[in-house]
Amino acid sequence: MLAALIPNVWFFAAATAVTYAADWHLHQRGSYLINRLGKVRAGLSIRFLLRQLMLILLLARLDLAEEPLFYTAVACFLLFYGLQAPHGALTTLIRLRRTMPVVTRNVDLHAVRIPDAPPGALLRRSAEKMLHLDIPAVAGILIAAGTGADLVGYAGIGLTLLLALLYLVALVPYVRRGRLVPSAPAVLKAVDSWLRAYQPTVVLYFSGSNESAYQGNMWLETMARVEGRPLIIMRERGLVPQLAESSVPVICVPAGTHLMNLDLSTVRVCLYPANVGKNIHILRVPTMKHVFIGHGDSDKLASVNPFSKVYDEVWTAGRAGRDRYALADVGVRDEDIVEVGRPQLEPIESWTGAVRNPVPTVLYAPTWEGWDDNPGNTSLLLAGENIVRRLLGADRPVRIIYKPHPFTGIRSAKAKAVNARIRTMLEKAAAERAAEPRWAKEAASSAAGRAAAQAEMARIEARIARLAATGRSGGDEAEESRVSLADPAREAEAAQLRAAWNDAYWRSFGWWEHRTVTGAQPRLYDCFNESDAMVSDISSVVSDFIASGKPYAVTDSAGLGAEEFKRQNTAVRAAVILSNGAEEVDALLAAVADPAADTLAETRRELKTYLLGPDEPTSMEQFNAAVRALAAKAEARNQGVVQRLGDQALAAPEAEAATSGAGTADPQAVAEADAAANPDVPDVPDAEGAVTGGTSPVR
Repeated sequence: MLAALIPNVWFFAAATAVTYAADWHLHQRGSYLINRLGKVRAGLSIRFLLRQLMLILLLARLDLAEEPLFYTAVACFLLFYGLQAPHGALTTLIRLRRTMPVVTRNVDLHAVRIPDAPPGALLRRSAEKMLHLDIPAVAGILIAAGTGADLVGYAGIGLTLLLALLYLVALVPYVRRGRLVPSAPAVLKAVDSWLRAYQPTVVLYFSGSNESAYQGNMWLETMARVEGRPLIIMRERGLVPQLAESSVPVICVPAGTHLMNLDLSTVRVCLYPANVGKNIHILRVPTMKHVFIGHGDSDKLASVNPFSKVYDEVWTAGRAGRDRYALADVGVRDEDIVEVGRPQLEPIESWTGAVRNPVPTVLYAPTWEGWDDNPGNTSLLLAGENIVRRLLGADRPVRIIYKPHPFTGIRSAKAKAVNARIRTMLEKAAAERAAEPRWAKEAASSAAGRAAAQAEMARIEARIARLAATGRSGGDEAEESRVSLADPAREAEAAQLRAAWNDAYWRSFGWWEHRTVTGAQPRLYDCFNESDAMVSDISSVVSDFIASGKPYAVTDSAGLGAEEFKRQNTAVRAAVILSNGAEEVDALLAAVADPAADTLAETRRELKTYLLGPDEPTSMEQFNAAVRALAAKAEARNQGVVQRLGDQALAAPEAEAATSGAGTADPQAVAEADAAANPDVPDVPDAEGAVTGGTSPVR
């Protein structure tokens, strides 16, 4: 605006270029500022319109308001904005008509025709692309205003309008019926047909936020090995792309009404890794038994949530979980608790008693801040920087691997800031260590090996990407549902590649280099195997790490005192207890360096059995035995219901006889006779929640 008022064409051109670049950069980053601008009525369209209005103001201030170029520019921008409405309508219609009621993986939907998706270039960030087509017009008008070459301005205007029209024309073919996905009833019918053919028996039901994908991913390998015919049911579309590779069929059903109408009559066991509100949509099905398996086994309050009463059974890793519920007294009965071990822990390697590398590696894996401000939630806020500082300042060199919880900072700005400072501390320490002669010598001698590992990682990542690209590049979720079918050979190769990538990752940097690990890879258990000790908080991370037998420390962030902290939290009974000052870190490092100084080794072995169950039978064997037993209970229940309904049918003629002979039957009398004949059959809510008498509770 200042450049337009002065007026100065080239100042205006420079400012315009900056605004275009800034907008593009913010969109590329997915900046939160973009969302905020929209909230204060400075959204994408408004920003482009303001830029164009400033250009019109510039022309007026340059005394060009009576020139043909001025009127042509005004007409151009009016027409350009007139084309935004049909463009927005077309892209919205295509997206809506390309959205299926379900998203699937490893489910054969050949019964319905799912056409190829439109090219991603047409629909991805379509509004932003359409608006940026004004660049030729803006550039041409500025050049014309600055040089007097009006022809350039007209050419830019013509190019903008032509490109906008071509964009519209390119979208039109994709609104034809043949390019859209089938209707919701047709797709759901095909899914039901597949379910009847596949006849799933065990379901993993998962719902949550975008940050909670790990809660479902940790159970994928177990589901692939479970006895019966497994199925994964999800509720949020955004979580499907985050789901790890698996051969298990996946059905994502966002709408509760669609889920409640799926044919799940063959399912006997439903497993829940999280307590979320959407669980109610399948908890209402009586033909299957419902089990809370959680996404970790710890002394957190979430591990004894009173909501667990709604499930038929609660499965815990070991005896500790059973005792935890007994102490909490939240209404979960002891006979409904089953100890199944932790099948996910098989990849964790047992400690040999010696450090892996010349320099010991300590993993710092704090949990997140939680939903309240309880100081015991995480060590990050009060102790995190002290822990890292003391490890960095240890008498003998230590390598730190820092792996924060995926939720860190989503609620607390302070936790987010501490996390950032710790990462900065480690980056600075890594740079200082690299400059020291000893480490520089090590780096030089291993440079070739690290470079080879990095090249191997790039090659493996490229191959994994090719394996993952089951469909055309740019296909939408409907097309991916069509092509994402299980391929055992591809899955086996992908598993081998992931193992090779993990090995190359740890070789790609020095065994002395500090590292921050985020994202899905490497996994937490890979970090366990690479480390010689761990510092963490009260969470399932501690219970899982105990499977390794390695020394560990837990921070008493709430300042309870060591004895009270151990009394309240089973998993810390074999831990070095850290205060918020982290002065006790030296005891942990001593246990790593000298087995004679490891006074808690025997306690860790005993605690491992108590927390995670016995080594024999294996956790997977225990898990499958629990599935079989509960499936048998579900089957017995269903057969009992069928038998009772059969008895009801036999009793019905007697009730009819009691009301016959009196002319037209009195409805109230019939109802009373039916109730007398079947006193134990309750009214059953239908799918809409209304109560209907005599409805079969089996389906």
